[in-house]
Amino acid sequence: MNGKIKVGIIQQQKSADINENRQRLAQGVEQLSQKGAQLIVNQELHDTLYFCQTEDPTNCELAITFDSESLDFYSRLASDNNIVLVTSLFERRAPGLYHNTAIVFEKDGSVAGKYRKMHIPDDPAYYEKFYFTPGDMGFNPIQTSVGKLGVLICWDQWYPEAARLMALKGADLLIYPTAIGWESSDTEAEKERQRDAWITVQRGHAVANGLHVITVNRVGEEADPTQRTGGIKFWGTSFVAGPQGELIYQASDNKEEIALIDIDLSRTETVRKWWPFLRDRRIDAYDGLNKRFID
Repeated sequence: MNGKIKVGIIQQQKSADINENRQRLAQGVEQLSQKGAQLIVNQELHDTLYFCQTEDPTNCELAITFDSESLDFYSRLASDNNIVLVTSLFERRAPGLYHNTAIVFEKDGSVAGKYRKMHIPDDPAYYEKFYFTPGDMGFNPIQTSVGKLGVLICWDQWYPEAARLMALKGADLLIYPTAIGWESSDTEAEKERQRDAWITVQRGHAVANGLHVITVNRVGEEADPTQRTGGIKFWGTSFVAGPQGELIYQASDNKEEIALIDIDLSRTETVRKWWPFLRDRRIDAYDGLNKRFID
């Protein structure tokens, strides 16, 4: 895929009011589309607060089936604004079976494809294994009118294998909807190390694969409903990196932002000619990568 595209990102703070969250997101989409956006990317689980701070079965009632009005809402949002739209939703696949799923809508409102989050964390304040079954669709780019989108989700960001497989299957972009931030007990130095590592590893995916990376994170503070912790302060910092890891855009760590960024997809071909990492891979010597650990 060659040529320039205009990419919109929406970094927002969320509330407990799902309808309000959707309407504010829709306002951002409309604003960006009026400025010429062709592709708009949203943050992880943008319909709701980040409910995974606690293990509470009643939160499963937030999940939606993918034949519901929720998909109609986002389908119309894409078609009304003539944009490719990347969403991130809590999927109810069957009774008691849930996924953290990205749905990509084409400009006509049709579903271009979906991706179910493969890597599921289980850390203090991020109890996602309680809610989400790991994805079973593999790492497959989604074909759209603006290119093949390598959509991954949050914890997937830390795994170079996921980014590589998307690249090897022809992704034109790597896209990460995200919900990550600081837990209140972390020191300031630790907080900075965490955010820097998060930015660095994704810039590394851009470099290693010669692809642009688009990362959209939520922002703002969300309380722990159990009051066992001080909650999470989501660090925003949504960014776009080029195929040499260069930062094309970076949002603040404490404010909502709606931004439009120009991306030149032809740079992938140029950079891969200079740095032919895919050419020089020793595919004959990587057998151990499918093992948990090599003793």
